[in-house]
Amino acid sequence: MIRSVVRGTGAALPRRIMKNADFEGMVETSDEWIAQRTGIRQRHIAADDETTASLGEAAARAALANAGLTPDDIDLIVLATSTPNNTFPATAVEIQNRLGMQHGFAFDMQAVCSGFVYAVTTADLYIRGGLAKRVLVIGSETFSRILDWSDRSTCVLFGDGAGAIVLEAGEGDGTIADRGVLAASLRSDGTHKEKLFVDGGPSTTGTVGHLRMEGREVFKHAVGMITDVIEATFSAAGITADDLDWFVPHQANKRIIDASAKKLGIAEQKVVVTVDLHGNTSAASVPLALSVAVADGRIKKGDLVLLEAMGGGFTWGAVLVRW
Repeated sequence: MIRSVVRGTGAALPRRIMKNADFEGMVETSDEWIAQRTGIRQRHIAADDETTASLGEAAARAALANAGLTPDDIDLIVLATSTPNNTFPATAVEIQNRLGMQHGFAFDMQAVCSGFVYAVTTADLYIRGGLAKRVLVIGSETFSRILDWSDRSTCVLFGDGAGAIVLEAGEGDGTIADRGVLAASLRSDGTHKEKLFVDGGPSTTGTVGHLRMEGREVFKHAVGMITDVIEATFSAAGITADDLDWFVPHQANKRIIDASAKKLGIAEQKVVVTVDLHGNTSAASVPLALSVAVADGRIKKGDLVLLEAMGGGFTWGAVLVRW
């Protein structure tokens, strides 16, 4: 049985770090207020010469280096982003060019904060279907470009960055002991659009627009929706929370992470949390957290790892991977 095995991870962050205290002269807020309600203490903000494509390229190169591979070994690039460099072509194609690839194919995937989870699931299907042997899956965002910096309820939450993994076709026995992607569950519900969206676009306003969010409404739905897809993934794989080694959730809000883990019965020491370092980096959130946990030695070969995210739309999903 063909499985999609993780070969390497990588990350890239903008040079500039913006601390909570830096907002105190911009909007009515404080370090204490932000940290207590979100768990965020800092985020990275892209400079003019740092873009979704450049950050994505850097993360991709790091993942390839960690995998001991080169761009020549890659058949497909799937980029999860809500902040592309251009309306078209796909920013994945720009990253492909930056990597010196003139073979294979590349495309963007838009599922907001759930984008990386959707992209991993999509890459897995291409691998299992025989259309690709090795896939670069990237989450890269420059959300600072779409923030309303006068809106204290949103501008303090988001940051920029990129993370990437290399998935490679491998053989398995079709059991939970196999390495690679084992199970996934994806969902969306467009009735919630107005709760988290950007108020612009080529077909409506002809502008980029700014991020708008009903924070309390998002929080109210988040834990239940996250639980839904995770329990579906557990059921598909025939496991329980006790079988997990690591839970790598979307890094949006520490309170949502804690509440979700508690409801699912996932022990606190199994939860990877990086929201304090990066803020909410949308589709880059999960691969950034993965990269941190792999680099510091927490996630090791053979570990059972659960990825989860929820984003505007709403979209939400979970993927179970044997590292």
